[in-house]
Amino acid sequence: MAESGIAEQDFVLRQDRDGAAWLTLNRPRSLNALSKGMIEALQKHLDAIETDAAVRVVVLAGAGNAFSAGHDLKEMRAMNDRAALRTLFRDCSRMMMTLRRLPQPVVARVHGIATAAGCQLVAMCDLVVASEAARFASRGSTSVSSARRRAWRCRGRWGASRRSRCCSPANSSTRRTALERGLVNRVVPAAALDDEVGRLVASIAAKSPAAVASGKRLFYEQAEMGIEEAYEHAADVQAGDMMKPDAAEGIDAFIQKRSPRWQGR
Repeated sequence: MAESGIAEQDFVLRQDRDGAAWLTLNRPRSLNALSKGMIEALQKHLDAIETDAAVRVVVLAGAGNAFSAGHDLKEMRAMNDRAALRTLFRDCSRMMMTLRRLPQPVVARVHGIATAAGCQLVAMCDLVVASEAARFASRGSTSVSSARRRAWRCRGRWGASRRSRCCSPANSSTRRTALERGLVNRVVPAAALDDEVGRLVASIAAKSPAAVASGKRLFYEQAEMGIEEAYEHAADVQAGDMMKPDAAEGIDAFIQKRSPRWQGR
């Protein structure tokens, strides 16, 4: 799928290093808008990563000054067709849910604005590291400056359910409020952003891929349950995990004071 004569592979750049796949949204001139081409490219990369045993963690970043400003409004306006728009939103929903289903944790590296569907993209990642320059807003029609004066409104279309689980009404959409409300895990100075992401990535990559995948799956499964059911389910999953080879390897490595040799997912 091409946009403005540019090849599909340029929508998202992938770089693999040290067990991590870095995916960079690569449309800085359009503030990395989630156009049809961008969504399709992201979906292809995520599908490939899902079965790539060499990838322990995924980092999602944006080129230029923004993480993502949300949907491409000009593209949507030009469609003027309900069926086409429905397909666009469904494809975007599928891509967002793929982030959830990946066995690998997904870390959002947010250095600039993340608005509307771009904010939703951040919310669908498992971990979020933001620089002090990052700004968040849940409505594309609201400017970043006015968003700081507005409440978080979890009333978006298909994105409302995810935002409502991590965002409560607040008086600001700065990175500090995002941290307080649970959208962001860590906030660091802009100059320290890559180092902080790197430390988090290295920590995840050093863990058992099987244990990390199981832990991610359990986290989201139990979140939809009542407290008693969640505890019961967690006990069952943990018992099963203890029967896996990596559990024995982790215990042996700890006792023998050596680095573990994981077997993978």
